[in-house]
Amino acid sequence: MDKNSTWIVIPAYNESKHISEVIKKTKRYCQNIIVIDDGSKDNTFEIAKNLKVYVLKNIVNMGKGAALKTGCDFAIKKKSKKIIVMDSDGQHNPEHITKIIDDLEKVDIMFSYRKFSKKMPFILKFGNIMINKFTSLLYGLNLKDTQCGFRGFTDKAYKKVRWNSTSYSMESEMIANAGKHKLTYAEFPIETIYSDKYKGTTMIDGIKIVCNMIKWKLGG
Repeated sequence: MDKNSTWIVIPAYNESKHISEVIKKTKRYCQNIIVIDDGSKDNTFEIAKNLKVYVLKNIVNMGKGAALKTGCDFAIKKKSKKIIVMDSDGQHNPEHITKIIDDLEKVDIMFSYRKFSKKMPFILKFGNIMINKFTSLLYGLNLKDTQCGFRGFTDKAYKKVRWNSTSYSMESEMIANAGKHKLTYAEFPIETIYSDKYKGTTMIDGIKIVCNMIKWKLGG
């Protein structure tokens, strides 16, 4: 396991409540951490900066896809060989970082999937199932959870899956690009943690994602 050439990329928007704990826990498994403050109106930036990690700041909120791409591009400039992306709200357990690093010796991309539970909002569960089916139909990737943002990929894979979407569609665009380039992948389960009221992919987002997936398939 090579932690020195692995970088963790964490986009954050108004996450002053969680960002400190997320960074501290992540540091137990990897010291190379990039936080992208995506136009937060609270003190997310100051908290992250005081914890001595790299912090990039967008003046205005650009969206998760844009923030993640900024962080991943920065990691590539730092000669990263493996990049792991995770959320800033505490939903992703950093304990899985070690497994991702090890498994990226065998595959191009590691995807995580959330175990369905009663705490998972019904609309999220239903939306995931539908998007999963479209992903399999259009791109041949049979994934259990296409919308989970806890992922890892090699530097070479990133250059092939690099997305244009600025919103939550980036997770599906990454998968679409992986399918087009026939990249190898594996999945691992993670616990489902909802510390706050659910935020993330909405029903409208889901419809947009499916429409985009069809457009990408048609070469749009």
